[in-house]
Amino acid sequence: MAAVREQACFGPKDWRIRERRGILDPFLKALSAFLRQRITRKNEKQREQNSLDRRGISFLIVEVSFERREGGFPPEANYLFLGDYVDRGKQSLETICLLLAYKIKYPENFFLLRGNHECASINRIYGFYDECKRRYNIKLWKTFTDCFNCLPIAAIVDEKIFCCHGGLSPDLQNMEQIRRIMRPTDVPDTGLLCDLLWSDPDKDVQGWGENDRGVSFTFGADVVSKFLSRHDLDLVCRAHQVVEDGYEFFAKRQLVTLFSAPNYCGEFDNAGGMMSVDETLMCSFQILKPSEKKAKYQYQGLNSGRPVTPSRGPVKKK
Repeated sequence: MAAVREQACFGPKDWRIRERRGILDPFLKALSAFLRQRITRKNEKQREQNSLDRRGISFLIVEVSFERREGGFPPEANYLFLGDYVDRGKQSLETICLLLAYKIKYPENFFLLRGNHECASINRIYGFYDECKRRYNIKLWKTFTDCFNCLPIAAIVDEKIFCCHGGLSPDLQNMEQIRRIMRPTDVPDTGLLCDLLWSDPDKDVQGWGENDRGVSFTFGADVVSKFLSRHDLDLVCRAHQVVEDGYEFFAKRQLVTLFSAPNYCGEFDNAGGMMSVDETLMCSFQILKPSEKKAKYQYQGLNSGRPVTPSRGPVKKK
């Protein structure tokens, strides 16, 4: 969701690819270090992996954007990102490498969840594969695929806020099921892991419904209420859909959708949003207004026949 500003990543736009490669090299070294750490250790349950529990600290929950004036840099602020770091602009490499570098630098303050685009079968079509091939090589894309297959799926903030990229699943009965997901893993076409990355809330649905994406399900407000009650939670926080004001509530404020990329792919006039959570679990929102000078980016998935990121309700197009 490329909201990392250009000037924070590299210099003039007319630099050639070979010159930019020198800028990216330190970030790619950070990626290699990240993969050596593996995030996961096989056959060992680690609470941070598939479920994050952090007590007594404040969080900024976003998709992909942070600036000193908006949220502060780690370790001053803790960040939880909700996925979809690639396929969202022409600087996907800069975006994901910067995030991984911060994860290496501040492993206890910086957390990256997996989105549905952190999957080889998706970003192979939607643009990230082509960017890696054009600017580096296919081997780099395969390296990122190995990395994405290790990312955690969900997080729980202070035992009260459940966070994931997509939404809920009819297969999810207890949190231990998420912790038991063995990684590295690809994303299956159905089941718990697929739903956590792909499902969507729908105000016109009771229970579970068919998803227009052709993947996973939609779920109604009643599903959210039952889920929160069963697990003694207060809020579901997810991403996965464009919302006009950067955030949007659902199910009587029991679920919130965050979308942090303003002016999404140059197609929508939407704002971006990030959610701050303080020590008392008070949630507040910061809005990132779309830039009038943002160059239009042709999203590679628009004509691919694959499901694209939809909007929740009407969002003005440019």
